[in-house]
Amino acid sequence: MKPGKLSQTVWNRSVQKQLNRDQEHAFLLHPSKAEMCTAMRPGPGRLSLTASASVFGQAPSLGVYAVASAVNDLAARGAQPMGITAQITLPAEAEEPFLKELLRQMEGLCRRLDISIAGIQAEVSPAVTQAMLQVTALGQAKGDGLLRLADAAPGQDIVLCGYIGLEGMLRILDECRGELGRRFAPGFLRQAKALEDRLIQLEAIRIASGFATAMQQVGSGGILGTLWEVAEAAHVGLAADLKKMSIRQETVEICEYYHLNPYQMTSAGCILMITEHGERLVQALNRGGARAGVLGATTAGNARVVTSGEERRFLDRPAPDELMRWWTKRLSETG
Repeated sequence: MKPGKLSQTVWNRSVQKQLNRDQEHAFLLHPSKAEMCTAMRPGPGRLSLTASASVFGQAPSLGVYAVASAVNDLAARGAQPMGITAQITLPAEAEEPFLKELLRQMEGLCRRLDISIAGIQAEVSPAVTQAMLQVTALGQAKGDGLLRLADAAPGQDIVLCGYIGLEGMLRILDECRGELGRRFAPGFLRQAKALEDRLIQLEAIRIASGFATAMQQVGSGGILGTLWEVAEAAHVGLAADLKKMSIRQETVEICEYYHLNPYQMTSAGCILMITEHGERLVQALNRGGARAGVLGATTAGNARVVTSGEERRFLDRPAPDELMRWWTKRLSETG
């Protein structure tokens, strides 16, 4: 199979068909390729939710990206994040200072978010060549506060909050700071790294919760893959304008250097919001300090159309994530 997130065809054939639907009645969100969370009702008036994110690499900042992705996914379903657990698997050649720095950065982010690290498991395995980290975020929501992708309907605005490709660019920067330092000025790289603060969108999601019908963080496959997955989950079509999507110049230049497509790159901190009131939501987000804009609308039927100036084309099924393609090439070159 291809590296990265499973294709929709493989998911349907080898995952979805194997699940026992009779056991899903206790859970409020059904397993799907687009669904990052699980939710259940432990008692009257409240919901418990979890969301998991997996990352791998050689930089100790891995934990920052995993935590950001998991807590944003949780908040996008209407939950208040309360804590995280983490499973860390290290290659045999890993050294203890790497683990210490990874946890220091994770703990620092959790402290800033006022959430707890509820559990950590760490092990060294001869089966892996890169550090692997899975973070599960835990949270609660009001009984009527769950936001489902299935609730998106035709005729609603699609708002994009945040910058496309940002997470992927930052992860490449962390892995290749020395290499990129031979191509870009130190000030440019410092400015790019400072964008890490844009990975967490809890305040923007809180603002949007008063307007949004559904929300989805841009994950594997980038903005194009996430648009497809939202439309698939909600059984709607869509029309979206690529030129209305916000992208940082730092992302453009680093992606050009490695010949990557930022529109197909994972983007924690970039949130798709479906709403009846697109302009009002954008104004509220901008007042709150977020970068947001209306990029299109959901439509009746199955047509999923993206435009860029005069060019108009139908959206393809999600392609493998560009960050995963970058990793595949890099690992093949380094042996």
